[in-house]
Amino acid sequence: MYAPTPDDWHAANRARWDERVPIHVASDFYDLDAFRAGKDALRDFELAEVGDVTGRSLLHLQCHIGLDTLSWARHGASRVVGLDFSEPAVETARSLAADLGLTPERAAFVAADAYDAAEAVPDSSYDIVYTGGGALCWLPDLDRWAETAASLVAPGGFLYVAEFHPMSDSFDDETATRLVNDYFVREPWVDTSSGTYADLDAATTHNRSVEWVHPVGEVVTALAKAGLRIEFLHEHDMTLFPRFESLTRHEDGYYRFGTDRPRIPLMYSLKASKAA
Repeated sequence: MYAPTPDDWHAANRARWDERVPIHVASDFYDLDAFRAGKDALRDFELAEVGDVTGRSLLHLQCHIGLDTLSWARHGASRVVGLDFSEPAVETARSLAADLGLTPERAAFVAADAYDAAEAVPDSSYDIVYTGGGALCWLPDLDRWAETAASLVAPGGFLYVAEFHPMSDSFDDETATRLVNDYFVREPWVDTSSGTYADLDAATTHNRSVEWVHPVGEVVTALAKAGLRIEFLHEHDMTLFPRFESLTRHEDGYYRFGTDRPRIPLMYSLKASKAA
């Protein structure tokens, strides 16, 4: 349901994520044993669009348990830093880095809010600032996020965002054919669903969350206002989980609609650079 922003939105969201960390650690969805053995957590389109990271520094905002962050290190980034507001998530990420033999100088993790990143991370700027799927919906003020992220991009560097397309939040969950929610809504979405995307049947107590829908135009405008130049905005017809019942999983691991119906964008990615 849509409602005014509750005063405890931040605490509620953090309690929800803190509780789900051990569930995610134990889940087949994240499959940490396979990750430790070398499985890549990054998506092929991200690798292609970000390009070679060898010798470059990378900051991952809202990194959760750090699989994407550490994957960038495996791909050659000289130093990766992950930031997340959940202490249990950050502790897990540090443990995984140690399991992979990565020192804190090569892979560091910081527990802090995304809005406080400029004061919390160990370096003043990074060649690449990265944020992955399912991050922006937890932030009420996108202009503040964009200003913070842009301030951390080194001259000549860039911000890369891979996100779930907000258009998908406008359609019904069953068929994805009926418009049921306003794409331009500004009020937060208050959810009370139990479980987690990594384990739908998991028993959970902290089930209240507060989320925001940010239209793509709002994201692009916020980054442009923060002084970054938009290099590209790509929309994708696939997603990472069965967001709608009518999606099917393909051999490449992505979920897509069948060829018997019109498509809508399910994810998007963008690159925004800072002048040298």
